[in-house]
Amino acid sequence: MVLNLPVMKRLMICAPLIMLTSLVHAQNDTSKVSPPDSVIDVSTPDTLNSGGINLPTSTPEKRQQIYKLKPGVDIPIFVVGAGWSAYAFTKIYSKSPSTEEEILALNKNDINGFDRWAVRPFSESLDRISYYPFFASMPLPFLFLFGNTKKDFFKLSGLYLEAMSITGFLYTGSVYFTNRYRPYAYTDESSMEQRTRGGAKNSFYAGHVALVATSTFFMAKVYSDYHPESNAKWVFYTLAGTTTAVTAYLRYRAGQHFPTDLLLGIAQGTVTGLLVPHFHKNKLLKNNNLAILPFSSGRNVGLSMLYKL
Repeated sequence: MVLNLPVMKRLMICAPLIMLTSLVHAQNDTSKVSPPDSVIDVSTPDTLNSGGINLPTSTPEKRQQIYKLKPGVDIPIFVVGAGWSAYAFTKIYSKSPSTEEEILALNKNDINGFDRWAVRPFSESLDRISYYPFFASMPLPFLFLFGNTKKDFFKLSGLYLEAMSITGFLYTGSVYFTNRYRPYAYTDESSMEQRTRGGAKNSFYAGHVALVATSTFFMAKVYSDYHPESNAKWVFYTLAGTTTAVTAYLRYRAGQHFPTDLLLGIAQGTVTGLLVPHFHKNKLLKNNNLAILPFSSGRNVGLSMLYKL
């Protein structure tokens, strides 16, 4: 099966746009049905002491809300990010090709010393392999969200799409406004056809790596926030770091990117994958041992505080 890779990448960034409305509506419907955390059911009180204080014998255990969406902020961010990505992808993969004279004028010594050693011929086989972790990581958070966080599936899906749209916006913007030749363009061991193609000017920065980092570190962060005491969270972080590093290595070995391109892609994707969930965390902290409850003694009403030692 032959894949049109630019088209596939556009679909990965832009297809989520059609899911936005359903996700937001689903989140809003859920928020209408669920009672606020501050409401306590006292419909079946029992008299617990001689003072006539009516307290519930048990408080229903409620699932704490980990994240909270803000449609007025999240929707514009998603729409702008996904919309720009959809437009920019049509441009960055249709750049005008370089002439042979322009390619032959490239000088390896003009590259900064940190990046110069990465000049190497294009490897079609390694380039193809680098797409395996890229495509595999995109749906991975969705599959994970069907697990024990499935009650928040729509909310977490919205956060994930927002994170990916931010990465798409930053990556396509950098490639759109910057022409940096890929490492393989500097060596005559690559074919002239490969070196002159428009895509050879899309080195800055590494989009594959950024998207893989965003996807995998988002998944690790979500698991960590839902299971802060679990040691398994380090498995997710290790998986995220390993997958990102393998993708970066393959892109380097394929002659596609310089080290600075890869480091920026890793940094941007990781930060976005971690911070989007972080900035949506519910700031209302709870102490499960502390309960503040209403009481009535006939003539007096008020609040009582119970602390479980």
